[in-house]
Amino acid sequence: MTATPTLDREAQLFSDFDAGKKAALARAVSIVENHRRGFDRLLARMQPRIGKARRIGITGPPGAGKSTLTTQLASAYREAGLTVGVLAVDPTSPFTGGALLGDRIRMEAVALDPGVFIRSMATRGSLGGLAAATREVADVLDAFGLDRILIETVGVGQSELDIARTADTSVVVLVPESGDSIQTLKAGLMEIADIFVVNKADRPGADRLRNELELMLGLRSGATMKNVPAHHGVDLGRAMTSDEQLAMNPGRAARAAAKAAQPDSWTPPVLRTVAAKNEGVTEVAAALDRHFGYLEMSGTLRDRRRARLRERVVDVVEARVRARLWRDAGTNEWLAEQVGVLEAGATNPFDVADALLARSGTLLTRTDR
Repeated sequence: MTATPTLDREAQLFSDFDAGKKAALARAVSIVENHRRGFDRLLARMQPRIGKARRIGITGPPGAGKSTLTTQLASAYREAGLTVGVLAVDPTSPFTGGALLGDRIRMEAVALDPGVFIRSMATRGSLGGLAAATREVADVLDAFGLDRILIETVGVGQSELDIARTADTSVVVLVPESGDSIQTLKAGLMEIADIFVVNKADRPGADRLRNELELMLGLRSGATMKNVPAHHGVDLGRAMTSDEQLAMNPGRAARAAAKAAQPDSWTPPVLRTVAAKNEGVTEVAAALDRHFGYLEMSGTLRDRRRARLRERVVDVVEARVRARLWRDAGTNEWLAEQVGVLEAGATNPFDVADALLARSGTLLTRTDR
């Protein structure tokens, strides 16, 4: 029996993918996630279709309820008639190297819905809360025609900044009793959030956490005291204007700014949810729609997506340069010879690196792969 040629198999996969078959989507995701032979041709063919889906990142510390919120958002989108893709990035199994599948198990309420596609991805040692191929797999889901792509990161704390490079909108989920009030003082998590969600808001400390977040947002905006006149020559007998009152209370000012629809600026709202009871999820979905509207009107969406495309090119170049250099036997032999020279102190790593690049010009510019 003659084996099916690779290109024939790819053509059949493309045909099934174009026909909207879920099995073809699952296979395409596996090919791209594991960088199997032909994954680059697959992504290249899909490129013209990419850009229609809204990508929503959901991040936060472990135990914040990210999976529950993701499940409820998926259900809300399905009720609205939208199709949903979920990329749940799980910790890596120390035995198989695969995802532990904890998120997928918690999402069983939507797992059987034909309008929902869920993929668990292992971090495989990647830092930043995402698997290395997350953006590429999101491209596959986008090209398949899914309306919303929910990307849930593994809870790794302050290093989850990759989600801001991957999603159109980043949602940071926090909970009252896990020390998150301290996290509000950290710049990284504050700066990536387009929407804050205080989940498990029926627990003590939820209001305090929300107030602290809004206070930090107000202070960060620089609006504090902006509309308050200098004390010299001020009529202390008159009532303060509403702008002056807000300027004296940065937390309240941040809350007011988050509710005001402005085409040229966005203040992250701080929303309360009890995702396990489906409370507050409608408000989160509405905030996501408002933020996407702001992205479109302000031109920020185009800027973010252009930056994402540029980063993809940089990622591909870095991966190919690394592969071409370190898989080349001649390069490795030459470098092994330089180690003795380095050890003797006759040269340094910087000069060796420059010499390696100089001798590798043909290797780096060849057209074969």
